[in-house]
Amino acid sequence: MLLSLGRAQAMNVSFINPGRSDEAFWLTATQAMQAAARSLGIQLEVLYAEREPERALRLAREIAGRPAPQRPDYVLLVNEKGTLVSNAQTLGAAGIRTFAVFNGLLPQERKIWAPRQSLPLLLGSLVPDAREAGYLTAKALIQQALRAQPGGRLQMLAIAGDRSTPNSIARNEGMRQAVAEAPQVELAETVFADWRRDLAREQMLGLLQRHPEARLVWAGSDQMALGAMEALGQTGARPGLEHHVSAINTSNEAMQALIEGRLDALAGGHFLAGAWALVMLYDHQQGRDFADEGLEQERPMFTLFAKSTARRFLKQFGSGIRELDMRPYSKHLNPQVQSYRFTIGPLLKR
Repeated sequence: MLLSLGRAQAMNVSFINPGRSDEAFWLTATQAMQAAARSLGIQLEVLYAEREPERALRLAREIAGRPAPQRPDYVLLVNEKGTLVSNAQTLGAAGIRTFAVFNGLLPQERKIWAPRQSLPLLLGSLVPDAREAGYLTAKALIQQALRAQPGGRLQMLAIAGDRSTPNSIARNEGMRQAVAEAPQVELAETVFADWRRDLAREQMLGLLQRHPEARLVWAGSDQMALGAMEALGQTGARPGLEHHVSAINTSNEAMQALIEGRLDALAGGHFLAGAWALVMLYDHQQGRDFADEGLEQERPMFTLFAKSTARRFLKQFGSGIRELDMRPYSKHLNPQVQSYRFTIGPLLKR
């Protein structure tokens, strides 16, 4: 039974978005959070750090310095370039509860810090299983290439995001696992493009010179994959034919490339992590703590898109995410819900 939202409209949440305000993934994630917030009666404030760690730290200090009546009930943080612990401390000192989303504590940080213990007002974290994304896309890429070119050995090139973000590290681990399971495939080289399309294009041109025989290109994001495909186009190669390319994320351009056959594999869905986090915080505010499912939660959120599901995605979300009904996922509003089910599938209309 779906209960009334009641007095939950007074809840205020701020989100320190680590991305750029014109960056496809982080705009999509923000739209999903705004739609989720509307469905739950949450007042959501989004502050962009523009990929500048120092700016993210300044934003946390600004929120903590507000007069008490103007402070949010919760602040959502992303552990981009190691900012989580410092921001959780800054906000916690002001009595503001925090929650990590998309990227949580690094393994080395967990040796010192823990939610609700050494970081008492960091309530927990919700992160997508990024290793799954790397594995799904690499495995599908390899299978597609082997169907197109059976027998013999294949070389793969990898364009990763960065060296320090948990999300990037896990995606790379998943990719390497898929390569290890395919004895016909050799990972020739991995480069880091810092999630940038322009840098990925430059990196790809260098990779092609160093490894002219490579035919597989795995990319840690859609924008980097698109940059790599631009580089292939500059050399006269045709993605989807001579070269096989995979990507992660759900930009319209990447979906269209999958439909047209220029991308061989595409996984996405974790842009909803912030929306799911709002469900958890909404329930927490209503007295339904998520601690019984774990403070640091890593959940599968990725789906491997086919052309048919890519078309459905574009039809539903291609013009922006305006509506998401998160109420059916709330434990407070649905007492029969015993555990969270955070996957994109049920939200894609057929």
